[in-house]
Amino acid sequence: MKKLKLSLIIAMLGMVSLVSAQSASVNVKGGLNMSNFYGSNLNDKNVKPGFHAGVGLDLEFVTNISLQTGLYFTSKGAEYTASIPIIQDVEYNVTANYIQLPIHVAYKMEVKPGTKLFFHAGPYLAYGVGGKRTINSKYTADLDKFFGEQEINTFDKKFGYKPFDYGVGLGVGVEFGVLLIDLGWDMGLKNIARNIKEIEVYKPSKKNQSAYLSIGYKF
Repeated sequence: MKKLKLSLIIAMLGMVSLVSAQSASVNVKGGLNMSNFYGSNLNDKNVKPGFHAGVGLDLEFVTNISLQTGLYFTSKGAEYTASIPIIQDVEYNVTANYIQLPIHVAYKMEVKPGTKLFFHAGPYLAYGVGGKRTINSKYTADLDKFFGEQEINTFDKKFGYKPFDYGVGLGVGVEFGVLLIDLGWDMGLKNIARNIKEIEVYKPSKKNQSAYLSIGYKF
């Protein structure tokens, strides 16, 4: 119910924005992600490459100030090891695919005719739609027993991560006429890890963070 109310509020804000905007433009963007987790019990972290693609909307309310939003498919994740009670030497390779909605305020400045530099920042909402998590672990109660690799859906309801995510982001970019380049960073604020009921002392914390480089075309 809370998610439904939030979606309705966002939809209403979007309609109000469209009505009150002085000008609007649509763009398509895609590019590279370099993602990771931050939180508790994360060792030997490695950056996880991914990609993003989607449709953006730029609504200008005041000269050089606009609202930038859109819908994007974005592939995040992480590679790390963790020490868990009873289990040790756990290696994770996570691919987490999301549908993401940024809601950023942007400030633009013209550096020369046809070229604008812009800065943007604001929150984002995201929902996990798939991916896989590969686990390689050893069971310490019997050191001779090795589970090997196990693969599950990243957002499995019992052993996976929570699908809903939100956070903040910022970036800087350049518009060359109808072409644009955008460099940014997103930091998740929600703990997407699930507690393992069988191990009460283990309270994990995993949050998304991702840097990205986009190339786009404005219509």
